[in-house]
Amino acid sequence: MLLSVLLFAIAAAETVAFVAIFRFFVLSSRGQRLDTIALASNTLGAARLGRPVNSVLDAISIAAVVAVMVVVGFIALIRRRIALAVTSIVLIGGANLSAELLKRYLERPDLGIDEARAAAGNSLPSGHTAIAFSAAVAFVLVLPPRLRGVGAVIGSFYAAAVGVATLSAGWHRPSDAVAAFLVVGVWAALAGVLLRFLRRRGEKVVDAESHKTAGLTLSAIGIVTLAIAIVGLRFTDMLHVPSNGLTEHEKAVAYGGSAAGIIAAACLTMAIILLTVHRVVPRRPAT
Repeated sequence: MLLSVLLFAIAAAETVAFVAIFRFFVLSSRGQRLDTIALASNTLGAARLGRPVNSVLDAISIAAVVAVMVVVGFIALIRRRIALAVTSIVLIGGANLSAELLKRYLERPDLGIDEARAAAGNSLPSGHTAIAFSAAVAFVLVLPPRLRGVGAVIGSFYAAAVGVATLSAGWHRPSDAVAAFLVVGVWAALAGVLLRFLRRRGEKVVDAESHKTAGLTLSAIGIVTLAIAIVGLRFTDMLHVPSNGLTEHEKAVAYGGSAAGIIAAACLTMAIILLTVHRVVPRRPAT
């Protein structure tokens, strides 16, 4: 019962964080200006990471989502975890459908900040980032416990790389990627509640499978990069030029701070998931 309450609390907190990001970065002129400066500074990333960025983004597609669902389901089924297979697939499908619906129906007002992209409308949350992170989380759920910590670290950095790639390519603003992590985080918490409800009699929680080292590593990286992002955001907030006329140093701070914020969101959200995963996917009874 306490675990379900905790998971609902996590889902609620991440929902509140999503709403706060949307209200500030989409509905306010100050937030739009910060996002616009960061996006205008993406030339630094595009110039240095052009080919890797294209390779990362080209690998994200509907076909990739289906392939991930198949692989995740297969891993869970060979471990004889039918409920886990279904829940993981629901997590991927639900998170990505939610991201697309939110992006389509949330409105981005034209506040005269980014006229060049005003006609494109809302882009929050990032669909590419949601695909990458939901896949990473699903793999963390279905992987055997001994591989879960390593999988979480690799998955976090992969999803963060996709989020930064969407910024470097000029496809998404930084807040779009951060919002996508929160959407997936909400679905991960709800998936945990479902798995708790479907738990079989005799399944045992093993505290040694909590992966504290991986969780602490992700938390430490998340806290450090969050601090860097806050410093970068405060510096960017002092700039009065919306996009043109920025020096290379100013662009580096704006772009670097935004990239750090994306990494922080990925690491901290995954660290929260690792906090409970050994309880929502306990060890099966011996047969």
